[in-house]
Amino acid sequence: MKPEKLIFLVLDGVADSITQHEPTALEAAEKPALDSLAKHAVYGLVYPVAPGVAPESDVAVLSLLGYEPEKYYTGRGPLEALGAGLEIKEGYEVAFRGNFATIDESTLKIIDRRVGRSLTSEEARKLAESLDGMELSGGGYARVRATVGHRVVVIIGSKVNRLSDQVENIDPAYVRKGLVSVAVPNPDMRLRKCKPLVDAPEARETCRLVDEFVARAIEVLSKHPINVERERKGLLKANAVILRDAGGRLPRMPKLQDIYGRKFAAVVEMPVERGIAKAAGMKIVEVNPPSGDLRRDLPERLDATLRGLEEADVVYVHLKGPDEPGHDGDFERKKKAVELIDELFVAPLLEKVDLERVAILVTADHATPWPLKSHSGDPVPFILSWKGFSGGPGVFNERACKNGIKLEHGWQLLPFTVEKLGWK
Repeated sequence: MKPEKLIFLVLDGVADSITQHEPTALEAAEKPALDSLAKHAVYGLVYPVAPGVAPESDVAVLSLLGYEPEKYYTGRGPLEALGAGLEIKEGYEVAFRGNFATIDESTLKIIDRRVGRSLTSEEARKLAESLDGMELSGGGYARVRATVGHRVVVIIGSKVNRLSDQVENIDPAYVRKGLVSVAVPNPDMRLRKCKPLVDAPEARETCRLVDEFVARAIEVLSKHPINVERERKGLLKANAVILRDAGGRLPRMPKLQDIYGRKFAAVVEMPVERGIAKAAGMKIVEVNPPSGDLRRDLPERLDATLRGLEEADVVYVHLKGPDEPGHDGDFERKKKAVELIDELFVAPLLEKVDLERVAILVTADHATPWPLKSHSGDPVPFILSWKGFSGGPGVFNERACKNGIKLEHGWQLLPFTVEKLGWK
């Protein structure tokens, strides 16, 4: 006997570092449903990308779905663009992930990379519309589309010159290592000029257009009615766009169904996750963008997961809750996010699925240790739960899973899971 279906549950940033603080949020949280899964489970620790790498979510998710980033990753920008419904003209356009941010316009010091997380999606949409279609010198242009909250996709293009994605981030919080960006501990929070990563005219032209766009965006945004009103209310202004993760083409990768011979669906909230799901050939089960209220959002994600199970063999579910308080250094709120996921998603899920027919894999896309306030290179715990397994750690947390299997790379996890379920 073997399970017929799999729920692949990723809790964004839920892991902490067991070397930095005791207890972790997972250890402190009351989470009886998640812990019950650990009673019949194969378990261990996995590095989402590789030991010591502090990945962004996009690289980590790609890796956890079985794709080796060095082979398939082409930058976050194209994935965000795909998730937002934008196409890229290869060779003449470069896509970036952007944030609306708050800066001191005289010094270019970044006051807040996310406008204090107070920018609404509707405000961001209107700000993006004021920048979309901007004509730049020398035949350049910018396409701009807001996605969720402070997040935005920016495509820098040229009608006449070829461009390159080999350019450094201007967002100081992340530095490029190849096409992958990694978090910078305690960065100098000043808006940077774009720097070519290669000595090539295409990279220099891309940087010239990026710098022109960023400067002109500050001019437009600083006097936009949205920001005038925000300033009147005592709110931070969204007076700059900071860019990172350039990419000039979509990844060319095999579809998950072709690899494993099973249908995959995805319950995903953010544009980059939607982009990855599309690129991997997964059916997206639609949900509303996150409202910021887990009590409102989690029941909707649960319903979407159950709908996905009706049509697919594997349902990938990405829940955002714990990551934000990790970035904010808020231990209590991170612990509470875990408890809400347990109460409002996992517990009712276990009441509605047959755990002899359905296996559940739970892990994180990366650690976001709350003392660090950023992603880290720590391994994350995983449990593969199914009634047919005997034994397990009994609880789900970093320390309990430390004595289990060690996987050096996230892309090993899904093939490992398929093998353990007897699907090969």
